[in-house]
Amino acid sequence: MVDLSTFNPGEVGNPENGIFGLPFNTVEDAQVVILPVPWETTVSFGAGTARSIEPVLKASLHIDLFEPDFQNCWKKGFYMLDVDKKILTKSDYLRKEAELFVDYICHGDEVEKNTFMCKSIREINQGGEYLNNWVYERAINLLDKGKLVGVLGGDHSTPFGFIKALAETKGEFGILQIDAHCGLRKAYEGFVHSHASIMYNVLNELPQVTKLVQIGVRDFCEEEWDYVQEHKDRITTFLDRSIKERMFEGETWQKISDEIIEQLPQNIYISFDIDGLDPKLCPNTGMPVQGGFETAQIFYLIKKLVAKGKKIIGFDLVEVGSNHVTTDAYVGARVLWQLCNWLTLSNS
Repeated sequence: MVDLSTFNPGEVGNPENGIFGLPFNTVEDAQVVILPVPWETTVSFGAGTARSIEPVLKASLHIDLFEPDFQNCWKKGFYMLDVDKKILTKSDYLRKEAELFVDYICHGDEVEKNTFMCKSIREINQGGEYLNNWVYERAINLLDKGKLVGVLGGDHSTPFGFIKALAETKGEFGILQIDAHCGLRKAYEGFVHSHASIMYNVLNELPQVTKLVQIGVRDFCEEEWDYVQEHKDRITTFLDRSIKERMFEGETWQKISDEIIEQLPQNIYISFDIDGLDPKLCPNTGMPVQGGFETAQIFYLIKKLVAKGKKIIGFDLVEVGSNHVTTDAYVGARVLWQLCNWLTLSNS
């Protein structure tokens, strides 16, 4: 039990402490444990998210801990595990392999005729499987200890192992996906565990995920759109364009939020790709797309979700850019703070 009698939450964050400057320094001290996953092997455009964790940690020291909505949830303990440098090194190596592979296939060359490319795609896919197992094992261990868990990526492929662990331990649940993209491509660019395939893999491999509700989507291919139309019993997609048009014509975000929440079951996992926000807030995310949400809209939605008695069972925050501590990292830290608190509050 951490003694908080000498801790002043109004002071500047102490870098000797953990995430948000909180004095919880072990897994045992905390109710919420953040699992950092520095991985970006298959990112399609801008890189850097594998190195966003340290900037987010530094930015988190400047978050004010007082928030009336949260009832001092932080006192139950938020703790982030150390970054595993071996995972980052493996990601860097495979990222280079992936860049060469994509450059090769973009020119229309046949992979089967190139021994090196055959070896590369095999290593990259094996690397993705390794990462999934690595995340799964650590997530299962934390869940077995009764911890509430969040994943901090890395690219959007990183939480699959955690979602699998939740499926095995929590039973049926739905996913609220905040994202500019669908993530429903099958083995995009030949990469089975691509960031662009995360929700395709979840829906195909984890039947416990009974509903996927996507909001803010504004960049997708015909293959993904067809997949959504063919699985309307399991997927509801609120396109960014459609949300904006409804609001332009007089509908309130309150009404749309209620409609989103109605689509979700009792237990909910939040998958928050930072590119779901307006890119002015996260300009260095891997694939910024014009449009998107203000943070206040998402925080309002989550607040309503919890007020209606829905239970958040876990979350991921992914695709934060690493180039500017004062912009991307601070917005990422604020989003992470909100997610940790709402996760705690919904399980109180």
